Amino acid sequence: QVHLVESGGGSVQAGGSLRLSCAASEYTYTYKTYTMSWFRQAPGNEREGVAGIYKDGLTDYAETAKGRFTISKDTLKDTLYLQMNNLKPEDTGTYYCAAGPAEVGWWDIGGYPYWGQGTQVTVSS
Repeated sequence: QVHLVESGGGSVQAGGSLRLSCAASEYTYTYKTYTMSWFRQAPGNEREGVAGIYKDGLTDYAETAKGRFTISKDTLKDTLYLQMNNLKPEDTGTYYCAAGPAEVGWWDIGGYPYWGQGTQVTVSS
């Protein structure tokens, strides 16, 4: 299976920026053939999709993330990124990266067999 490890979370003030990374256990392969996405979950809330990127590089975002977040991947390093700018308190939560078959929709939580353990993002007012 694919082993995913997130990093880059932290605590920032509203308006600040963070860049999250998700490294895979295998390189030069995984991120070329899988749909990859970022999800987040705030305490007491359901996990929700934030951004996704397909194997061909096409991307999509939740409405709340558009214009502020950018998802990208480095296929040579098998690393997924989420650049988050102009962070808001409502962005607070645990962020997870996920990998699924190439045909899975980025938003489809149930379609992802591989998940990282998460990295915490806290945005203060």
